[in-house]
Formats: sequence, structure tokens, C-alpha cells
Amino acid sequence: MKRVHVAAAVIRGADGKILIAKRADNQHQGGLWEFPGGKVEEGEAVQAALARELREELGIGVSAARPLIKVQHDYADKQVLLDVWEVSGFTGQPHGAEGQPLAWVTARELPDYDFPEANQPIVAAARLPAEYLITPEDLDNGPLLRGIRKAVADGAKLIQLRAPNGYDPQYRDLAVDAVGLCAGKAQLMLKGPLEWLGDFPAAGWHLTAAQLRKYASKGRPFPKERWLAASCHNAEELALAKQMGVDFVTLSPVQPTQTHPDAQPLGWAQAQGLIEGFNQPVFLLGGLSPADRQRAWDMGAQGVAGIRAFWPEIE
Repeated sequence: MKRVHVAAAVIRGADGKILIAKRADNQHQGGLWEFPGGKVEEGEAVQAALARELREELGIGVSAARPLIKVQHDYADKQVLLDVWEVSGFTGQPHGAEGQPLAWVTARELPDYDFPEANQPIVAAARLPAEYLITPEDLDNGPLLRGIRKAVADGAKLIQLRAPNGYDPQYRDLAVDAVGLCAGKAQLMLKGPLEWLGDFPAAGWHLTAAQLRKYASKGRPFPKERWLAASCHNAEELALAKQMGVDFVTLSPVQPTQTHPDAQPLGWAQAQGLIEGFNQPVFLLGGLSPADRQRAWDMGAQGVAGIRAFWPEIE
């Protein structure tokens, strides 16, 4: 069975809302919502197909777009490759040129709509930012919390409270303060024993590779409403993350790092190979800075994660 190559778009308006369309009842996966797009014709470039489909479906012209995620999915009757681009600039006023209902929704509202199964990773990618800030390990609580406050004020949307020195009560106290600083402004990801999950219902959870190995066979430890991430370093750990049903991962180290000088870096080419076919958002980590964001996008990653290069200057 030949895999059908589909170009799809996460279209963002000036207010940040995302455009979705409802599939006709007589279509494959009919009656569900989708991200606009359509089939890439033989010999057609993906960007050309995207531009053509959005012109035909919505009556708009694409003026700014970048890669977001690629998803391979096998239905019982069909195999698809969804080649998804984020469209941040367009001309014209979108309308259902083929009679399809449209809706502008916030990223937070996306999970409230019924999408085909293949679209679930796209929903996650559309809700996640392009940068993932990880807190430094060598700061006292005061500077650490001031840094988180500054990062949130500067627009950080995804922050991991790192737990390098084990899982002690001090981390729990720090987590309470960090949850308060991020509330309603940024998604906080915590680390620690899964026994703590119930204590921090507003936080997501970032699993270590060791936790992946221990718990992957048991599946996802909490419902889809809550973010679940994992640290991965190779194909085996990515497979475990997929088995566990995580929403996104970090893949590291791409380059040599100060924090793990002995770790063998993957390099850009190997990292790209690991991303292909993973089907979930991947943040590249290790020796990277915000300046590497475009390169990460071009090879299929959600974006970049880091500590030093991403941590705000605090006066």
C-alpha cells in the first residue's frame, strides 16, 4: 500500500488563534476536524502543494511558512504521511471555499475538538512553543525563582524545573513556588518520582531515561489533559517514549556540552535520522542556542531546548 503524502497547515492568525476545518461526512475520517491541506501530487514540491491546497480550500495565499512536524500513520485502509507546516503569514480572508465549516480556536482549545488519530501529534506540536527552557542546577532558590519570573515575563512558555541532586523535599518546596510563578502564563514541567504526581496537578511531568525504562510498559501514568515528556538519547529510548504515549521528548546531546562533557554527541545528521518516523514533537538539546532554532525546524524538530544559552540575565 503506497503511503499518501499530504501537505497540511497549522495556520495562525495575528491574534495567535489557529484555523481548523471540518471534514465532510462522506470523506475518509468524515465529520472530524482537521488542519487544512491536501494531497501532494506526483513530482510536486510540498510547499507548492500546500500553497495550492490552501488557495483552493480557503482562498488564501501563503506568504510565510516553516516546517512543523511530519507524521506517518497507518489506518486500517490507508497509510498517510502528514507533512505539516506552520503558516504565520497569508493574504486574503480564509473561507470554506468547498463549503466546509471553519473555526478559529486557541491552542488551549484544540484538545476539545475531535481530530483523526493521525492528527494528535499535530495538536501537540501546535500547542507547544519552539523553545524549552531548562533551569540551571547551580543556583540557590532565590536566583532560580527570580530567573523563572524573568523568563516568564520575557515570554517563555515551556519551562522544566531541573532536579539534578535527587528528589529531596527542597525540590518539592521549590516546585510549589515555581508552579505559582508559571500559573496561567507558562507550562511548567517537573521531574521526580511518579508518586509525586498527585501533588502538582497543574504541572506536566518530564521523565528521565531511567524512568522510561522502568515504566514504559505500563503506559501513560495520567490522562491526556496533562503534558508528559521524556529525555531520550537513542532509538531505543525513543521507542520506549512512543510506547508510553508521551507528548514530546528532548533528544540529546546534539553537540558537546559543559554539563555532560563525556557524552558522545549525536551530531545533526544522526539526530535528524532519529527524528524521522518518531511522529511526536522533538526538542533538540545539548550545546544549542536559540540561534539554532531554524536549523532544528528544517530537520523536523519542534525546536530547541537548553539551559545556559536560554537562561535570562538577572540583575
